[in-house]
Amino acid sequence: QKGVGMNEPLVDVEGFPRADIDLYQVRTARHNIICLQNDHKALMKQVEEALHQLHAREKEKHAKDEAEALAEAMNQNQSLPQAFARVNAVTPGSPASISGLQIDDEIVEFGSVNVHNFQNLQNIATVVQHSEGRPLSVTVIRSGKKVHVGLTPKRWAGKGLLGCNIIPLQR
Repeated sequence: QKGVGMNEPLVDVEGFPRADIDLYQVRTARHNIICLQNDHKALMKQVEEALHQLHAREKEKHAKDEAEALAEAMNQNQSLPQAFARVNAVTPGSPASISGLQIDDEIVEFGSVNVHNFQNLQNIATVVQHSEGRPLSVTVIRSGKKVHVGLTPKRWAGKGLLGCNIIPLQR
């Protein structure tokens, strides 16, 4: 009030205390404001340091997660199961096409047939004949990743129950 803030002089031009203001009240108010500003600065410094620590921890965690994901991916690539056959043709609109089977998928499991019990394509044909109308679990390797496909052998407009061509892989 009366034009007195934080920086205005409390003395008149002759150097005497101003008579138009309560000096004690102004000095007390200035002191309280300065204390609050100092407290605010200290608190903001603590917040800033805490934010720096938080972001540093988050950055470390992100780097660690990335390293673990990379290690996991490398591990997965090394532990891919061995394929015994490959899809070299898929007819559009066929049960194989509808299930998501693609050309160059390497078959790891076809129902109950896997690399350990596969002798020839007749094994797959037998599983297909016995599973007509029932979903089969097919596991393939596509672009270096293991992919599960649900394939239901059934009669359709084309020939066969699958609509795809499978060739054995040479070991």
